Amino acid sequence: MRPTHDTRHRLDVLAAYAMPALTAGAAGAVTGQQDLTAAAFTTIGGTSALVAALLGAALRRRPDPVRPARTPRVLAAAALGLAGAAAGLAVGLAAARWLPLGGPWPGRLPVDLAVSSAIAATVTTWRRRGGRTAPDTTPRTERQTS
Repeated sequence: MRPTHDTRHRLDVLAAYAMPALTAGAAGAVTGQQDLTAAAFTTIGGTSALVAALLGAALRRRPDPVRPARTPRVLAAAALGLAGAAAGLAVGLAAARWLPLGGPWPGRLPVDLAVSSAIAATVTTWRRRGGRTAPDTTPRTERQTS
């Protein structure tokens, strides 16, 4: 039995949270960086899951005819990855100015949010753009339909 689009979307979001959280958390534990370990399960994993959820929902709801059929998948993934990085950086810089200056969080936010957003946007776009194929528009005669 094939998973539904909703189930696939939920699994994508879960993977978008778990993979960066586990890898950054393990790196923080191995190197003894407690701030990286804490950020792995909050800003890094959370940002990645949020971007995957929002972008995946937008790409899933967007009708096929509106999408440019000639845009290569690698170009679309790169463009949305850069857009995700820019948006994450902007949010991170704004949040770093808004938060109090104590602790490592304000200094980490621009980098954590930008990198997490870029990776999540690139992977989500790559998966979503590759999953759909163009409809078959070949005209069929009466004998070819059986």
